[in-house]
Amino acid sequence: MNSIDYISLSSRLNSLIVLSRPVTAFSNASSFLFHELNDVSWLGFYFYDPVIDKLILGPFQGKPACVEIGCGNGVCGHAFEIGSTVVVPDVHDFPGHIACDADSRSEIVAPIRIRGTVAALLDIDSTTLGRFSDQDAAGLKEVVRVIENYSEIHYPFDFLSTKG
Repeated sequence: MNSIDYISLSSRLNSLIVLSRPVTAFSNASSFLFHELNDVSWLGFYFYDPVIDKLILGPFQGKPACVEIGCGNGVCGHAFEIGSTVVVPDVHDFPGHIACDADSRSEIVAPIRIRGTVAALLDIDSTTLGRFSDQDAAGLKEVVRVIENYSEIHYPFDFLSTKG
């Protein structure tokens, strides 16, 4: 498996999104990361909606996905609930895994904190068993930090706004 330079990846991501509207930033972030990371079958964002207490699908790359996920359900709901990155080497061994894509075999989900609270998630799937490692989890912290810094300025998200 190729080693990923997450520092460089994060710097390039920041340059791509820093002056964008939220809908553009998250859309380009999902596309950029999807194409830069190897062996990824799905990559996208889920945003927490406190009104309905669910995670709502945001911009992504890959096959159609679950539109809403209950907090605590699946890998995303679990990562949201515990507030830390979850690496799942084999999704079939994860209790309550939500199978949006039957071909998915491994997953990593990283929480995105805004003003100290988990407000969104970066979710990445692969069709390869054991694709994600603790090294990926550590590297994604840099990617998430870029998204968190962007989000601090633009939250709460009005996806068509240029506020900030």
